[in-house]
Amino acid sequence: MLALFHPSLQDCRRLFLRNYEVLINIGVHEFEKKGEQRILVNVDLFIPLADSTPKADLLDEVVDYDFIRSTIARRMAQGHIHLQETLCDDVVAAMLAHPKVRAARVSTEKPDVYPDCDAVGVEVFRIKRGN
Repeated sequence: MLALFHPSLQDCRRLFLRNYEVLINIGVHEFEKKGEQRILVNVDLFIPLADSTPKADLLDEVVDYDFIRSTIARRMAQGHIHLQETLCDDVVAAMLAHPKVRAARVSTEKPDVYPDCDAVGVEVFRIKRGN
């Protein structure tokens, strides 16, 4: 992953969520608007070591994994969305709203669209301005 080599992330820890499976009403085609589709969500958060190295082995010293899952769940609960690009942009913006997160990578995949490939998807990577 090229993001790992970005100079502003050299002092960061990477926190990740892999293949979080959710059902969501997503798509632009009429048949997609009639039911939910399975989506796999992947997230990488880059958090400065100064903000994520526990001194007392306490959860409030780091970014909790529950933040990632609950943020995604809140976005999914907002209702139908047409594009994976919009979904990724919304989720990455919400991840970057956390004060300890310097950068985030979010991808979504639809694994059930085509029978001849594993998935179709979108990925976005953003670094907070000023970092």
